[in-house]
Amino acid sequence: MKRMGMVIGIKPDRIAEYKRTHAAVWPEVLAKISDSNIRNYTIFLREPENLLFAYWEYHGTDWAADAMKMAADARTQEWWAIHDPMQAPLTSRKVGEWWATAEEVFHHD
Repeated sequence: MKRMGMVIGIKPDRIAEYKRTHAAVWPEVLAKISDSNIRNYTIFLREPENLLFAYWEYHGTDWAADAMKMAADARTQEWWAIHDPMQAPLTSRKVGEWWATAEEVFHHD
């Protein structure tokens, strides 16, 4: 299992809508997350900085393949098309990233 975290900004005027849609995530999107070997997926909001922090545990053996499988899913693409305009990617993110990856520096069970 690998713990993973990512960060992205959110447009202040879209926070209420983001919360509303995430209170009722489409079942097909949730199923694809699980099918992609992701467990314990959580998104946190930090205001007033308007940052989203996502955390999950990856239980697969090939993250790149599972991420591509998720990205190829039509229903997930629809979900992202709704939510991407709400987000404000960090200028410091790596080339090819939407959400900026975060390095794990500490963990305690």
